[in-house]
Amino acid sequence: MARLEARITPETKALFQKAANLEGRTLTDFVVASVQAEASRVIQKHQTLKLSVEDSEAFVDALLNPPKPNDSLKSAAIRYKQVMSD
Repeated sequence: MARLEARITPETKALFQKAANLEGRTLTDFVVASVQAEASRVIQKHQTLKLSVEDSEAFVDALLNPPKPNDSLKSAAIRYKQVMSD
């Protein structure tokens, strides 16, 4: 087990305690569960890519109908093969 401490105002602690009491939980359980839920939400938000309808259609179109490689891409592929074979 790890320990986490935080300094908060008495008013904030009273607010947390009231919420915990209303939920029938200990203050520690309430705080840990609340922080854990928020952490999961933040991580999910930052790991999920949301596209507009137009962007989604452009993405699918690019996957289904990829453009032909240009000279820069061809050169990069040649350099990559040379570096990887050395």
